[in-house]
Amino acid sequence: MSDQAAIEIEHLTVSYGASPALLDVNLSIPAGQLVGVIGPNGSGKSTLIKSILGFVRPDLGSVRIFGQPAERAKGRVAYVPQRGSVDWDFPVTVREVALMGRYGKIRWWQEPTAEDRRIADEALDMVRMSDYRDRQIGQLSGGQQQRVFMARAMAQGAEVLLLDEPFAGVDAATERAILDVLTRTKAAGRTLVVVHHDLATAAEYFDTLVLIKQRLYACGSPRAVLHPDLLSEVYEGRLHVFSRFDENRDSKRDATSGGAS
Repeated sequence: MSDQAAIEIEHLTVSYGASPALLDVNLSIPAGQLVGVIGPNGSGKSTLIKSILGFVRPDLGSVRIFGQPAERAKGRVAYVPQRGSVDWDFPVTVREVALMGRYGKIRWWQEPTAEDRRIADEALDMVRMSDYRDRQIGQLSGGQQQRVFMARAMAQGAEVLLLDEPFAGVDAATERAILDVLTRTKAAGRTLVVVHHDLATAAEYFDTLVLIKQRLYACGSPRAVLHPDLLSEVYEGRLHVFSRFDENRDSKRDATSGGAS
């Protein structure tokens, strides 16, 4: 794991009209991590992602990608949107979607080269969607669609991938398949920042968690962030997700000791 910061956010403040979305957020995300962004609905999670992408202009503050202003590092960042924001009836195949990741490196008058197609095909192979390359994207399941858009991001050659709710609306088996792709992508040297809604799986899936509700409440290990008192403050109620750490600790201790008391 690199000590270099992939993303540095300083005093980020964003509002929509008179409504604040983010307030004075300061955050540093090391390179090579799988990071989950959690918080209640309307807490600013998607706004944080859009600010990193430069889709939203902040009222105050700055975002830097590997030390560069975000607007000068766009080729180093890729985005996997929520499924609901995509027109799945658009007449495009899986391979064509992956190939879109190469468009930023192709002049407008040029056709994709054999090398571009090879890179797109390798990305599809990495997310295990090669067998579907000729399918129209609307013919795929929700999880398969997410994996195709991850292939597009990887074909772009980006070092940072931002994903907005990739696990939303998929079954448990598909969620595991997506998690496998995220883990393999991290192993290939990318940094991944994932908006995630399920606290029950957040501890298992991510190296680091970012907890926000307009402002940054916590950033660190799942054990530190998923503290009952902190979650109760942010979610305005008691949430019981932290006890699994003790259960996992006890099961590992029993396995080591052979179950002896």
